[in-house]
Amino acid sequence: MINFGTLGTARITPRALLYPCMDEPGARVYAVAARDQERAEAFARHHQIAKVLDDYQALVDYPRIDALYNPLHIPAHKDWSIKALQNGKHVLCEKSIACNAAEATAMAEAADASGCVLMDAFHYRYHPVFIRAKEIYDSGELGDIINVDAAFHVPVTDPQDIRMVYALGGGVTMDIGCYPISWVRHITGAEPDEVSAQAEVGPDLVDVMLKTTMRLGEVTATTSGDMREGVAFTAYLSVTGSRGRLHVQNPIVPQNGHYLDVTVAGETRRESFDRRATYGYQLDAFLAAVREGASLYTDAWDGVKQMQVIDRAYAAAGLPLRGQSL
Repeated sequence: MINFGTLGTARITPRALLYPCMDEPGARVYAVAARDQERAEAFARHHQIAKVLDDYQALVDYPRIDALYNPLHIPAHKDWSIKALQNGKHVLCEKSIACNAAEATAMAEAADASGCVLMDAFHYRYHPVFIRAKEIYDSGELGDIINVDAAFHVPVTDPQDIRMVYALGGGVTMDIGCYPISWVRHITGAEPDEVSAQAEVGPDLVDVMLKTTMRLGEVTATTSGDMREGVAFTAYLSVTGSRGRLHVQNPIVPQNGHYLDVTVAGETRRESFDRRATYGYQLDAFLAAVREGASLYTDAWDGVKQMQVIDRAYAAAGLPLRGQSL
């Protein structure tokens, strides 16, 4: 049995961890801690979590915890993840894994030193739809790859939303725009040689829209993240090759509906996969890494590479490096 502790009572915690653990007899969420003790107790009662601890440090120190889930605001990812790793706890850390690549590197080094697993929670990567898209990309069926285009847009209408607060890691790229960047990196299996970007800034340097154009060898890739009020929900990954095209609709949460279209020589076939949640596949991968030493697509060092691209995108858009005092 792998006992998880969860830091805080973030809205994503039930979907990302609690519900997947209900379907996994070898894992459970055993303890929770939050800044507000009453909220932690209410959360524990509602989700039948056995133990409520006084604070984050008590959770990190608790001997019955094997793994920690860290869904805190991004500036709290580095310190609490490193503390957990140094206490012999495996860590499933929400994306973006850190404020910048230097922070992510410190986390990866701590994971290596501890011998524990640190996973960047890009859950999409473990679902059959993305695994199949990667197989098609690598198969040569599309010919020479020319272009990859990826977008994830979700409107944010509440000015008090955490994604609008710079000090708490707000910004579209840190929250949802990181996904198209990750999709491009993982579908191509490459890191960009060149990165250019343009952004629209909202309150206090918060990017509400950011687009990139990247060169990855002979491939040109474009990404966009957009959380401006009024934008329509959009989530897709498209690949154009010399012989055909691949389009993945909703690679982010395919359990809510998706399809994968391949068009070659004027003929289109459509593929779809099971509706099991991406978070369940993510938990499977995390547990396999913990128990068997299985490799992860989104391990700590992949998190470093991801943050290196985000750092470059912010610089190219004329925005400051995240995590630095302004």
